[in-house]
Amino acid sequence: MSSVGLEALGVYGGAAYVDVQELCAHRGLDIQRFENLMMREKSVALPCEDPVSFAVNAARPLVDRLTESERDRIEMIVTCTESGIDFGKSLSTYVHAHLGLQKACRLFEVKQACYSGTAGLQMAVNFILSGTSPGAKALVIATDISRFALADKGAIEEWAYSEPSSGAGAVAMFVSDTPHLFRIDAGAHGNHAFEVMDTCRPGPDTEAGDADLSLMAYLECCEHAFRDYARRVDGADFRETFQHLAFHTPFGGMVKGAHRHLMRRLCRAPVSEVEADFTRRMAASLAYGQRVGNTAGASVFLALAGIIDTAGINTPQRVGLFSYGSGCCSEFFSGVVPADASTRLKDAGIAAGLDARYKLSMAEYDAILGSTDTVRFGTRDTTLAPDTMPGIGNSEARTPRLVLEAIAGYHRKYRWI
Repeated sequence: MSSVGLEALGVYGGAAYVDVQELCAHRGLDIQRFENLMMREKSVALPCEDPVSFAVNAARPLVDRLTESERDRIEMIVTCTESGIDFGKSLSTYVHAHLGLQKACRLFEVKQACYSGTAGLQMAVNFILSGTSPGAKALVIATDISRFALADKGAIEEWAYSEPSSGAGAVAMFVSDTPHLFRIDAGAHGNHAFEVMDTCRPGPDTEAGDADLSLMAYLECCEHAFRDYARRVDGADFRETFQHLAFHTPFGGMVKGAHRHLMRRLCRAPVSEVEADFTRRMAASLAYGQRVGNTAGASVFLALAGIIDTAGINTPQRVGLFSYGSGCCSEFFSGVVPADASTRLKDAGIAAGLDARYKLSMAEYDAILGSTDTVRFGTRDTTLAPDTMPGIGNSEARTPRLVLEAIAGYHRKYRWI
């Protein structure tokens, strides 16, 4: 069977962020609950940023490193999001245009809450494995933003405690038969799915849910998706098979709880072993999620990036990944990080990109939340002034950034700044 997996990976964490501890203090939240989040910072989507701009900004550095002939082998673009901007038109059409890619290309979008990124990845993996277009590449981008508006506070369950963990970001991945960063264990996967109303978006700008139910569904899925994986993969053992673990990360505390649940249920591990195992196999996966917040479909791949970039890998290492999307669908799958993957990923400059974000004061952040510039779903006409926005006008970024400048007759207009 041919090799397949991630050839390259790029992350865009936005132009601006807030310090989560400052935000919790500003809102007067219980500090004990803040500590359980295991969060440091969260990216904030500015009014001139949307899922399209996040996706393009994550993918552009990857595309720029390709030769013209290599760019022409991108034959599929899959955007994966629950932050769509149109019920019909896919984000991938805008992404394709602003990356200047060749026109012999499949463009489409996937939605299944936070599972969407994994669904898109598996579609791309099977396209490459099919061998119908040898040497082709697929560009898979998971892109999501959360926007809070002060006027909406009463409509969102426990708005105050979801605010500190809800972030914005995009992860772009080239899937090909040259998996320099992550080689998928083809066919090694397990699924678990059922209908549950844990969290949902019943309207374009409305979120609802039950936090306790969501946690229970997540825990059930991580256990049974792994059990299905073990049914398919001879000898699979949760404790021994994987050198590292990367899970969908609504916030760090939820991942730590899921790890504890699995170690107890699958391995009957004592408390001391559980804590040591989390530090050894999972702590690195939180490196970037702690700085960006929940990025929905992108979060499991942000966790993988954290492992490759910060875990000190210098020999091939197998990673077990768990992806969960509310509603719900889940998957446990795996792959191998090659010995030189961390050296290759350094070129993506993930940490430097996050360091370059503008830190919003609480006054600036509240001004954004209360701004009339917020672009709602279905906006027909509007004009924005990106150069005046904190994080854009004050940006330390050294590379061009795509921003939303206007909407005319529902058609979104962007420019590089």
